Amino acid sequence: MIRTLLAAGLAAGLALCATGCAGIPPLPPQATSPDAAASVPRAGVAGSGERSDVESEYVADETSDPAVLAQLEYVLAYWSDYNDEEWGVLEGNDCVNFASQALVVRGWEQDDEWFHGGDPYASSPTWRSSTAMHEWLSTRPDLATPLDDSDRADVQLGDLVQFDWDDSGDRDHTGIVTRIERSDDGDVKVYFAGHTRDSDYRDVDVAITEEHPGASVYYWRLAG
Repeated sequence: MIRTLLAAGLAAGLALCATGCAGIPPLPPQATSPDAAASVPRAGVAGSGERSDVESEYVADETSDPAVLAQLEYVLAYWSDYNDEEWGVLEGNDCVNFASQALVVRGWEQDDEWFHGGDPYASSPTWRSSTAMHEWLSTRPDLATPLDDSDRADVQLGDLVQFDWDDSGDRDHTGIVTRIERSDDGDVKVYFAGHTRDSDYRDVDVAITEEHPGASVYYWRLAG
């Protein structure tokens, strides 16, 4: 079914410009995100951003919130083995589609501003675009509170993390916080999962210093 939809969208996509993950993903073919080339195959994931051993003075956060536990269980089940039969895939730019799925599992309800259209290419821009999601959440303080990296101590498991790889003011990538480690001296390490690039415990600091030097990172502290 999804292959049929993608094939049908190919002809329509030729009339649209490719905007990538920062903009509204068009019908295929579309531009891939800066991370797409670094994505690893879904099977036999190597170099996936898995967490390395950490020093003993760091303690990992835990949660007992059933909604967050359900969200994280979903994310860690489908970060590489895509749930494409249910949600489809935005080839080369699936990060926000995946984050939106996780929010539904967390308990968020779709509405006329944020929805899956039965096919990710027919979904709302807020469902499939990092920048559109950022702009939408900026108008919804009932759903999320914006944080920057100076607020890292306030980030919690299940929150959203967004990146501006080229410091242009838009949002180029979206992930879900899957692990937080805190030290006695106040240092905080944040790890996240996402599609494009497929990862389960990708290190925020590595992403903005080694993989994308000079990039900026932002968070959404989710309500409920």
